[in-house]
Amino acid sequence: MRFLLGLAIAAAAVSLGRAASDTVADAKQTVSALDTEYQAAVKRNDAATMDRILADDFVLVVGSGKVYTKADLLKSTREQDVTYEHQEDTQQTVRVWGNTAVITALLWEKGKAKDGSSFDKKLWFSDTYVKTAKGWKYVFGQASLALPK
Repeated sequence: MRFLLGLAIAAAAVSLGRAASDTVADAKQTVSALDTEYQAAVKRNDAATMDRILADDFVLVVGSGKVYTKADLLKSTREQDVTYEHQEDTQQTVRVWGNTAVITALLWEKGKAKDGSSFDKKLWFSDTYVKTAKGWKYVFGQASLALPK
């Protein structure tokens, strides 16, 4: 009897281990897709999608040290301060720790600002997501300075 109980416990532990890895894999896939959706929303100046994905207390710190809030980003988007030709990332890596996920990727931004100036740059960023009762929310972003050409 003890032997059978031991086997049942071992089988349950293996099953839980698989479920935990499936959960991490699912979280990686979900957060990756959500961040890709966010980047596409930025490119389209889609404030509604950005608003849904961003946490209310979201903060972005860019390479110059300037800090943006959710309200700052949504205002800029609604006023179409920037028109993007490119806003795509590559080399995306997702790491998950419980209810927190961090995406690191290389971003290519190309477009024009409202004042007529243009930009074409690549930079590294890290985006942090937290799983909440309402699903995954983008809570913090940090971007490097533009990389040398």
